[in-house]
Amino acid sequence: MRTIRPLFLATTLLVTVCGGAPAQDLGDRTGAIPAAALSGPPDARDWSGEDGASGHPLMTAAAIRQAAADFPGCLERLWPQASRRGLSRAAFERLTAPLSPDLRIMDLLDSQPEFTKAVWDYLDVLVNETRIAKGRAMLEKYRATFEAVERAYGVDRFTIAAIWGVETNYGAIGGDRPVLRATATLACVGRRQRYFSDEFLAALDILNRGDVPAGRLIGSWAGAFGPTQFMPTAFKRYAVDFDNDGRRDVIDSMPDLIASTANNLKKIGWASGQTWGYEVVIPANFDFRLADQHRSMTVAEWERHGIGRPDGKPLPHPGNSAFLLVPAGVQGPGFLMLPNFKAIMRYNPAEAYALAIGHLADRLRGAGPFAQSWPRYERVLTRAERLELQQLLERHGFEVGEPDGRLGLKTRDALRDFQSRIGHVPDGFASADVLERLRRR
Repeated sequence: MRTIRPLFLATTLLVTVCGGAPAQDLGDRTGAIPAAALSGPPDARDWSGEDGASGHPLMTAAAIRQAAADFPGCLERLWPQASRRGLSRAAFERLTAPLSPDLRIMDLLDSQPEFTKAVWDYLDVLVNETRIAKGRAMLEKYRATFEAVERAYGVDRFTIAAIWGVETNYGAIGGDRPVLRATATLACVGRRQRYFSDEFLAALDILNRGDVPAGRLIGSWAGAFGPTQFMPTAFKRYAVDFDNDGRRDVIDSMPDLIASTANNLKKIGWASGQTWGYEVVIPANFDFRLADQHRSMTVAEWERHGIGRPDGKPLPHPGNSAFLLVPAGVQGPGFLMLPNFKAIMRYNPAEAYALAIGHLADRLRGAGPFAQSWPRYERVLTRAERLELQQLLERHGFEVGEPDGRLGLKTRDALRDFQSRIGHVPDGFASADVLERLRRR
């Protein structure tokens, strides 16, 4: 659905976010929109004034200042595209005249936190008893709407509720920046201008159509808004007017919100009547090179490789295609992921996110926690340690690509090769022990 939103998700997980009261409705569908609704209040969280951590030439302090100085010119250069989308010159000027760049976003765009969470820590935050109870209350409160949407779109109500719960804790968190200002800033300043130009133009269209009033179009620094965090372009593609009031309002209309989220999932590949995946046990002698989201086999084929359910029962639907996810290697649970898991990842392309959605949906449905334990004794490597691990692997002749502190497929393959060389189970899990053994060689 969108490629920037995992950054927002990571922010909500790594820090405590306190949501204020909803912004006052400051605009209407046709009248003048007060400047405060578009530009927002003065931001005490100033830009650091430093170069971005990515090293991108457009993220140097000098480049950011130069782009900010040209902000009005950048907006003017976007006018022809806005015109082609049906926006009048008067509407364009009314919407853009109050805007100023929010340069604090540049620090957030290039944020590279030194410490990250293990997948089990993410799940502890996102799938806990409080969130489960709140989700069940929401399912009951809006039962009629969930039932109508499930009939109309064929998307499991528990998955929709889980997305709502994971994205914003059922609306408790969701960002505090005017979406138009945030997307305008990113369209004109920094290293993602091409991507965010479309988001900015889509935000203009939302306000011009009157789907959401300006005072309510508030979201994350990256422009995601509403309880299930639509990016403006995703709103344009998937939002629906389920309550038939002439507006597609995914902020204050529960029918529109729930149906739009379902329509999104349906359009990106949700298979009606199927689950997202199964928790499975991985044998110690398993070939972990098969654990790759790009390598699918039928459920029956996975069973022939020794994969089974924790309770020993046969896996259902043996002809279904699935890939294997082992986020903690041999020390933790494995998961056979079906096509609906990939649909969730198209909504937000992060494995931990999609796993949290699937697990929370199951818990809302009445299932219990995962049967197998996570290796909570394992310490998650810092970014500096992950970079060191890649450099050490490269020094020992293993191919990792460009060392960047991110453990992608090449790094995992290299780790497996190293683990095989030293007689360990080659599961590709980057543990502190593996790093120490690399240091000693």
